[in-house]
Amino acid sequence: MTAMFTGMMHMPAPGATVAIVAEFCGGLRLLLGCLTRIAACGIGVHMLVAMVTVHSVVGLFMHWSGAQQGEGCESHLLVLAMAAFLMIRRAGGLSVDRALTGVVLSHKAQARLALS
Repeated sequence: MTAMFTGMMHMPAPGATVAIVAEFCGGLRLLLGCLTRIAACGIGVHMLVAMVTVHSVVGLFMHWSGAQQGEGCESHLLVLAMAAFLMIRRAGGLSVDRALTGVVLSHKAQARLALS
């Protein structure tokens, strides 16, 4: 993967390593709900950089017909929205974050927290 980033995309090796680690570890942390806000922020920044540096020249939409090379920014915008949601709302009740903090709230307290 590093060879593809450095060879085809002309990205410096340290940047390629950071991108690979951010995608893999960030996705794994989101899946487990471990340090969710930090993982969502890292993935959001990664998608923003990908949008600006690579996909913005193609436009907003994906090109299903194959007439143009590359993909647009629409899927990256979706990932940015999901990352923003997770940074604002935190991980769910079955997450590692919740288990580590030991916070067990009643249903009424959870409803109040959700509304705030």
